Amino acid sequence: MKIIVGVDIGNATTEVALAKVDNIECKFLSSALHETTGLKGTKDNVLGIKRAIKKAMKRADLKNADLSLIRINEATPVIGDVSMETITETIITESTMIGHNPSTPGGIGLGIGETILFQELGNFENDKDYIVIVEKSFSFLEVAHRINEAFKNGCKIKGAIIQKDDGVLINNRLINKIPIVDEVLFVKKVPTGMKAAVEVAPQGKIIEVISNPYGIATIFSLTSEETKKIVPISKALIGNRSGVVIKTPHGDVKEKVIPAGRIQIDGNYRSKSVNIEEGSKRIMKALGSIEHVQDINGESGTNIGGMLKNVKSVMGNFTNESIDNIKIKDILAVDTFVPQKIKGGIAEEFVFENAVGIAAMVNTKKNQMSEVAKEIEKELGVKVEVGGVEADMAITGALTTPGTGTPLVIVDIGAGSTDACSIDRYGNKELVHLAGAGNMTTLLIQKELGIEDFNLAEDIKKYPLAKVESLFYIRHEDGNVQFFENSLSPKVFAKNVLIKEGELIPIDLDMSLEKIRIIRRSAKRKIFITNVLRSLRKVSHTKNIRDFEFVVIVGGSALDFEISQMITEALSEYGIVAGCGNIRGTEGPRNAVATGLVMGVNDGQQA
Repeated sequence: MKIIVGVDIGNATTEVALAKVDNIECKFLSSALHETTGLKGTKDNVLGIKRAIKKAMKRADLKNADLSLIRINEATPVIGDVSMETITETIITESTMIGHNPSTPGGIGLGIGETILFQELGNFENDKDYIVIVEKSFSFLEVAHRINEAFKNGCKIKGAIIQKDDGVLINNRLINKIPIVDEVLFVKKVPTGMKAAVEVAPQGKIIEVISNPYGIATIFSLTSEETKKIVPISKALIGNRSGVVIKTPHGDVKEKVIPAGRIQIDGNYRSKSVNIEEGSKRIMKALGSIEHVQDINGESGTNIGGMLKNVKSVMGNFTNESIDNIKIKDILAVDTFVPQKIKGGIAEEFVFENAVGIAAMVNTKKNQMSEVAKEIEKELGVKVEVGGVEADMAITGALTTPGTGTPLVIVDIGAGSTDACSIDRYGNKELVHLAGAGNMTTLLIQKELGIEDFNLAEDIKKYPLAKVESLFYIRHEDGNVQFFENSLSPKVFAKNVLIKEGELIPIDLDMSLEKIRIIRRSAKRKIFITNVLRSLRKVSHTKNIRDFEFVVIVGGSALDFEISQMITEALSEYGIVAGCGNIRGTEGPRNAVATGLVMGVNDGQQA
C-alpha cells in the first residue's frame, strides 16, 4: 500500500488529494487547497504546493516520510488582458466639459455666458452674459449676497459653477434663479473668459440641450467637422441632471488616438488577419477558421500589439525563454464597454467606449513542469512525477461524481483557462485548453463598472446583491425581502450591498443594483457560457454538442452561485444532463484533477 498525493496547480488555487493506493483500489484520506504562489506552471508554485500538501497530511495525521509519490498536473499558464477598440488619451479639441451629475445642483434651465471668477464680479461689462466660477473658500451666504448685489448693479449672470456642495443653498437665496452646477472638484482648472453653457434639469428629468451634439453645435457655432469631435462630450452627458460645456483656447486640448490594431492568427497551412474594431464576433470567427493555431500576434505599434507582446514578455521572464519560442495558442475575445476618463474634463468625467476583452493562452517550448517537479522532489525528499494533462486527469476525477455516465464531457473552469475533455462509450478521449475563465470575467466586471479594486470586482462576481431599504430589512436582487430583529448598521443604510458569508458589504458605486446585476450576469455569459459551448464543439468528433449525454462542470469557478444554473439553461436545448460535479461524492466541483492524478497511477497515465 502506497501513500500518493495528487497535486493540481491552478491559476488561483493549488488543490491536493491524498490517498492510499494498491493495485486494486484507492482509499482517499484527505483533501486540501492553498492559494497558488506565482504564475501557474513556474517554479514559484512550489511554495503553494508544499503548503497544500502539508495541510492534507496534517488532516490525515501523516508525515513526509509516509509519502511514496507526488503526482503533479501538466499546467498550462494563461494570462488575460484587455485591449480597447477605441482609446483616446484626450478626446475633445477646443472644448472642456463638466458632467459628473452632482446630487444637489441648484436652479433649473440653460445658462450661456462668459466664465468669470467670483472675486472679479465687480469688473463686469454691461453687454456680456456671465457664468460665475466659485472656489470653496467662499461661504454660500457670501456667494448669494454678492451675486444678488451684482444683479442689482446690472450684471447679467446666467449660471454658476461651484466647487462646494452649496448649489441649493445659494440658489434659495438668489433674487434671480440661475442654473448652478456644484461639487466641481477641479474648479481651478475652469478657464476664465471663455464661452460656457450650464444646464440643470428639473428633479426627475435629465438635461436635453448639451447632451445633444447639435445642441452644443448651436451654442458654440460649430462647423460639421467640429461637431463630429464633440460627440464624446454629448455621450458623456446623456442621463445627467446637470452639466457644463466650455469652449477652451485654441490648441488647449488636443486629440491623440492610439489605433486598436489587427490580430494575426497563424495556422499550419493558412493565416487570418482581423481588425479589433470589427468586434469579438469577427475575431472569434477568424479564429474558428484556423484548425490548428500555431501563434497569434498583434499589429506592431497598436494597442492589441502591445497587449499580446506583453503577454509573451511576461511568460518569457518567468521561463527564461526567448520570446520567439513563446506562442499564443488560443484567445477569447468578447465585446464590452469601459469608462474612459476624458482629460479635457475638470470633474473626473468619463464616457463609455466600445472595447474588446482578450484572454490569451500561452504555450512555451520549455517543459516548465519538469523543473517544478525537480524542485519539489529536492525540497520534500519524495519522488515527484508529472502525471498528466489537466483535462485528461479531470475526466477521471469527474467520473467519480454519482449519476454520471458516458458519453461525457468534463469542463474544468478555473481562474485563467477553461479545459475540457470528452470520453465516448469506448473510452476514446479528446481534450482542449481554451483561454478565458474566472479572472477574465472579473476583469470584465471591473472594467464595465469602472472600479479600480480587482478584489471588489471578484466579490461582485461571487456574491449576490441586495438593497438596504431600511434599518430593519433588505431587498434581495431576486425581489425577496428579508427582515432583521436588530437594526442594521447605519453605514449600509440605503446602499447596495454584497451578501458575503452572512455579512452585508456596502458597494460604493453610483449605479443601481439592477445595473450591477446585469453587468455581472452579462460578463459571466460572455466568458463562461461562450467557452463551455466552444469547448463542447471542439471535443466532439462531429463538432456537434448533441454528441454528449452528460456534462460535468468542475473547477473553482463552478462554485459560483449562479454558474451551474446558467450552464444548465444554456445546454437544456441540447437534451444534455449538465450540472456541477461532486467529486468522489464528497468534494463538490473541486479536486477533480488532483483525484484523477491519484487514480491514474494504476492506469499508468503519464504526461
